Amino acid sequence: MTTLACLAIFLVCSQLPLYGIKASSGADPLYWARMIMASSRGTVMELGTGPIITAGLIVQLLVGSKLIDIDQSVKSDRELMKTAESTLGLLITLGQAIVYVWTGMYGPPSELGVFNCVLIVAQLFFAGLLVMLIDNMLQSGWGLGSAISLFISTNICESIMWKALSPYTFNMGSGPQFEGAMINTVQLLLTRSDKTKAMKEAFYRQGMPNMMQLLATIGVFCMVVYFQGFKVELPMRSKRARGAAMNYPIKLFYTSNMPIILQSALVSNLYFVSQLLFKRFGGNILVQLLGRWEADSMYSEQLMPVGGLVYYITPPHSLAEAAANPIHTVFYVAFMLAACALFSVTWIEVSGQSASEVAKNLREQQYFLQGHRDTVGSLKKELNRYIPTAAAFGGMCIGALTIVADFMGAIGSGTGILLAVTNIYQYWEQYERERQEMGGNVW
Repeated sequence: MTTLACLAIFLVCSQLPLYGIKASSGADPLYWARMIMASSRGTVMELGTGPIITAGLIVQLLVGSKLIDIDQSVKSDRELMKTAESTLGLLITLGQAIVYVWTGMYGPPSELGVFNCVLIVAQLFFAGLLVMLIDNMLQSGWGLGSAISLFISTNICESIMWKALSPYTFNMGSGPQFEGAMINTVQLLLTRSDKTKAMKEAFYRQGMPNMMQLLATIGVFCMVVYFQGFKVELPMRSKRARGAAMNYPIKLFYTSNMPIILQSALVSNLYFVSQLLFKRFGGNILVQLLGRWEADSMYSEQLMPVGGLVYYITPPHSLAEAAANPIHTVFYVAFMLAACALFSVTWIEVSGQSASEVAKNLREQQYFLQGHRDTVGSLKKELNRYIPTAAAFGGMCIGALTIVADFMGAIGSGTGILLAVTNIYQYWEQYERERQEMGGNVW
């Protein structure tokens, strides 16, 4: 119930417009980051979970690189780390709110006036504080999972359901059609005399969600769930309770969705910086090497990369586009696979999931590997056979699934689908674990 209440608060804030703004239409400079930030343009939830994610990543990187010395086994150290993340998150929230207003995202500051500028910053800051408090409450055991996973998954699933069942109508030249792919298919089959042509249009219409994209989305969902079951289980025994045993699982997706989150954060920041520089210094050759942007009528005048580095790290929108631009396609595929593998391998070191850290934690719990010598070195050596490989190959698999989803034109983008499925799967695992702990009872 607590989780559902928090979700209701998020959904209300995602529809509540900011008071005092003058403009929120036209090209959106943060269009590419909306999905992973669970943000809605022009609403109280403009910043979404972005400040929390950024603060958490910064603190984790500082801890992993040993610039900050934290002992996770000491309660006071863990509390200080959480406090540092919260403080940094609030500072980032305030800084982003000020930058958004100052750069004219809601209208020229001179037209808004001092009072409205301060009011908009205050609304964004308190919304960011609310998200942070909800996240702390859920992670403290009052709800399921974290607010970040909950809000991102909800945002992505909402987008997919809307594009499948939206009742809005648009004039496509051959008559009005529904925006939702499923509703539009039913309408075309009922109103068109040529059923074959109607099905072809329903599956392949351009500029609007179609059934092929919806089927691709379902297919990618199934593939991700299938790969989630790939794991190696190491038999462990306990020295505390004689005869007690357990299997320690090492999953193919060892770092879960962190590689795609880090890759998306990197790309989104590059997009944002490139757009700002191109808008102000579009004639500079170095700025054009980073990225050139043009408005695309198919995406409601949204700025799209047409050249430079950011163009080559942007996925093709379809298999036809991928085949027509082989250099772009090869560069994008190589970038995605390399970036996801590198981020995955790096994350196990900075997050305490490396073989040495896992071996240390298991030894502290007095577990040893069945059939091997009872030493940290022996356990670490065995874990090193699987964990680095699972991290690197699992990261590449996540990148490959994202590429497949993008090439097939899946609704919500490959990145969004991967985030949604992995988050929902984690919720299911948590539910099953708690159900088994309660003797198989649901309640």
